[in-house]
Formats: sequence, structure tokens, C-alpha cells
Amino acid sequence: MIDFRRPRPARAALVALLVLFLPACAEPSAPSAPVRAPAAREHSDHPATYGTARSPQEPEGGTRGGTLREARGGARGKARGEAKAARAGLAPVWRHGARRGTGGKRVALTFDADMMADQHDRADAGEQFDNPGLIAALRQLKVPATVFMTGTWAARYPGQARAIGRNPLFEVANHSYSHRAFATPCYGLPEVDPGTMRAEVERTFAELRRAGVPAPVPYFRFPGGCYDDAALRALAPTGVTAVQWDVPSGDAFATDPGAVAEEVLTRVRPGSVVVLHVTRSAAPVTEQAVREIVPELRRRGYGFAKVSELMAAR
Repeated sequence: MIDFRRPRPARAALVALLVLFLPACAEPSAPSAPVRAPAAREHSDHPATYGTARSPQEPEGGTRGGTLREARGGARGKARGEAKAARAGLAPVWRHGARRGTGGKRVALTFDADMMADQHDRADAGEQFDNPGLIAALRQLKVPATVFMTGTWAARYPGQARAIGRNPLFEVANHSYSHRAFATPCYGLPEVDPGTMRAEVERTFAELRRAGVPAPVPYFRFPGGCYDDAALRALAPTGVTAVQWDVPSGDAFATDPGAVAEEVLTRVRPGSVVVLHVTRSAAPVTEQAVREIVPELRRRGYGFAKVSELMAAR
């Protein structure tokens, strides 16, 4: 969800820049209204944690359009959320796992593999939308994770998509095909035609399977995290659960892995869902940050889980 354009130092230019692939954006507090981009937040000398705060008017697990309370709290919370969503004709939204439960202190590290449909020329020119070193680090550290892939990313890197999808440590989920906004305004992302939202999701699942991912999980992450009831209604027939997060890492354009690690370690709680990125050019220090985050969380008594495992925990 982060922008792969080159950042510029001026604040105004930077806000305009961070428009394509944002790591986290606020969820809307007004009924049925799309997310509006909050002001950038400075972390050290770079915008590593921009756009991460939930609207102060919206409580954790707030409602969507007055009809749907976000599913949370593990299997029971997810079941309640799904039932409410089904009655409202909306895809359910899940944000984090149970804060207490028999599963103990566990968190889910999630990674967005972002690429837009018109960015192949930039990849041809050397821009790196993948990060094999990060995936290797997760394997080395034996950390389970959920990777949200755009269909374009899987088409560009089918070998990597296949290797991730066939490794039992990982599960692969859907991040749309073109990484266009499902609700606007959303950090300047071009908007998906409302009539093609369902097709965006279905096309991505088909692309994941074409790349060799044997069993993508039925989860969807909105580009930019932006959605409204119209988007949830459009996605309901696909059977996906929209997966948000409660811990933004701020790894986009970060130059200090310690700052990214600190952001995660300060915010994390049992059941948390952390959002990071599989993109060397735009999130170059994520691997180093993960190598700091994982041992420290283990020292604090945390374990790691895939999103599906957190959802199932009671």
C-alpha cells in the first residue's frame, strides 16, 4: 500500500507522493463515507508512520455505515461479525485477534506485496517490488506470516509467489489486481470502477492460482485500507473477509530499521495484526526491522501466527 514514486523532502510534495501503496490509512468514522487521508506524521527524520492513526471519534472496532461492527476477538468475534455482515449484505471486516484466550500472546505479521497494473515498465527499469531477502529472513527465523499479493505482483514474480504459497510457514491472500482504491478519497489512488470491484478480487485469485499458489486464503486487504459499505457490498459475493490491522509499522520509505521496530514494539498487543511490505525499493529496511522485531517479541513472551490462526483462536 505504499507509493513507489521517489519521495521529496517538502511536506506538501511528500503528501502528494504517498498516494499509491500506503501501509495504513485511517478507517472512516462517518457512516458509509470513504477514508480521508490524515496528515502525515513525522518519525525521526522520515515519514515512516504517516497516515496510521484511526479517527479519534471512532472507537476500536467501530461500525461501518451504521450496519456492521468490525469482527474482532478471535473466532467468536469473527463469527458475530460475519453474521452481522451477512444480514447487512456486506463482506465482514476483521481487524485483530483475541486479546486474551487459550492461544496465549500471539501476533500476526502481515506483508503487502504491492504492484499496480501499469508499473511493469518501472520494474523493467530496475525498480524492485519484491524482497526475497525478507522472505528468506522469515524462513530463517521460522516466523509464520500472511502475504497479501496483488494480482499484478503475482504475475510479475510467479516463481516467488509460488514459493511463498507452497511454504507451510506462509499463507497468501488477495490484495486486488491493480491496487486501485475501492473508496475515495484514498491518498490519491485512482479509483476502481464500482462495477469491476468483484472482478478485481476474482481475477487476483485466478492469477494467484496461475502463478502456482495452491490454496490462497479467502481474505482481502483493501488498497490503502480504504473502503465503504458500497465496497463491502460489492465484495460480499466473493466470500472474502476484509482484513485490516491494528499495528501500522511505518516501514514505507523508512531509512532506520530501529525506528520501524520501535513503532511496532510500542503498539503491539496480544492478537495484534501488524502491516509491513514486501517491496525493496519503497520499504528498504523492512528485513532489518523484522530481524529486530521478532527476537524482541519472543523475549517478551509472544508467539507468531498466520491471520487464519488468529481468527480461529478463542
